[in-house]
Amino acid sequence: MPLIGFNHLYQFADGLRSALSVVVAGGADPTVLEAMSLAQRRGWVEPILTGNVHDTQRLADDLNIDLSGFCLIESDEPAVAAVAAVKTGRAQMLMKGQIATRLLMKAVLARDTGLRTDKSICQVVMMEILRDKRCFLLSDTGITIQPSLEQKADILRSLIEVATSLREPSSLECPRIAVVSATESATEAMPDTIDAVELTRRAVAGEFAHCVVQGPLSFDLAYAVDAGEKKKIDGSVVGSADAMLFPDLLSANLTVKAIMYTANCCFGGILCGTSCPVVFMSRADTTSTRLNSLAMSLRLLVR
Repeated sequence: MPLIGFNHLYQFADGLRSALSVVVAGGADPTVLEAMSLAQRRGWVEPILTGNVHDTQRLADDLNIDLSGFCLIESDEPAVAAVAAVKTGRAQMLMKGQIATRLLMKAVLARDTGLRTDKSICQVVMMEILRDKRCFLLSDTGITIQPSLEQKADILRSLIEVATSLREPSSLECPRIAVVSATESATEAMPDTIDAVELTRRAVAGEFAHCVVQGPLSFDLAYAVDAGEKKKIDGSVVGSADAMLFPDLLSANLTVKAIMYTANCCFGGILCGTSCPVVFMSRADTTSTRLNSLAMSLRLLVR
């Protein structure tokens, strides 16, 4: 089931009937201001920035960015202010800006005032490998350190939802999800492979609607057709995974950052399992990555 690339996501966002309100937790950052300015000019968003207004305005002046049409909210707790803007309906989406992940997640996870749902929260990253003209999703790359079997099931549901939203308009195929591990063989010595077998069994039994799940699969088997041919392993997900569910945060985060910094690729990331999409990437990421992530979120929000 081919996923659309970021160029198509930009075209989708350009075609929106009206701009959506997006609040950024920590607006005093060059990539935040550049991304929000570009997105505003393209008609994607109505930007709301929380944090130190003086610092934000001074930085915008240094960058020659016009903040007309921006809403600036003064706050010593930008994450709390940003989440409150979503909770009150002032904003439809949230973006992580110049703020530590722990502070943002504390506000997002606050029991009474946050953005909790009954789902496990996870980060889903889309990679577009330009050499191969191939897009795929990875999770959980940023939140749950050692997910339980049930948390993996929730992450799997988020992957299905995102993949379905990002599939080619003409495609009627189901998302193909690889439950990845260091090996394709189930062994008690590696408990995550046992989880992979169980998730595959549940998928066959119909627990996860509109998808095909296979695991455990090593990364090469999930990505490359020739790996399956050489190892004599087949299956509808081998060599054609639309999404990969990782066993833990360590393996997922190392994999996604290795690809980001060594491959010719484009990427973006969002939080799933929250009451609204959250644009969620590293503070070290670029303006284009912020725009990619924003375009992903807009596609999820506007179906």
